[in-house]
Amino acid sequence: MIEVRLTVPTSVERVFAVLADGWSYAGWVVGAAHIREVDPGWPGTGTRIHHSVGAWPLAVKDVTTVLDVDPPRMLELEARLWPLGVARIRFEVAAVADGAEITMAEEAVKGPPSLLPESVQGLFLVPRNRESLRRLGDLAARKANP
Repeated sequence: MIEVRLTVPTSVERVFAVLADGWSYAGWVVGAAHIREVDPGWPGTGTRIHHSVGAWPLAVKDVTTVLDVDPPRMLELEARLWPLGVARIRFEVAAVADGAEITMAEEAVKGPPSLLPESVQGLFLVPRNRESLRRLGDLAARKANP
């Protein structure tokens, strides 16, 4: 899995509050264009976010499903963007001296990207996921200081 980390000046609970708000994903996940629906009970295991990725009229509609969750420390997702692929994404949030450290790990598990070596996947995933974490961290910090 490709991992990126970011420390943000807020609490683990505030970071997880953003992760637990399925409607916020289009605001911080790089590439997400529109959230169409969030299942009741999100982020419970098996619940889904119904999303679109890309620009109209070429937007692809699919879902992201919760595989595992341990609030406020961990959320594991299966993000689908078929026919382009399926990824497993794991967020871990830990308290550190100056706030919360967020770790995002992602790996392509189905589709054409899964055939690429991890080093090649990293060329695309590391910059994208760093920006996603930066946006997630900004939202969490804003929750701390409205």
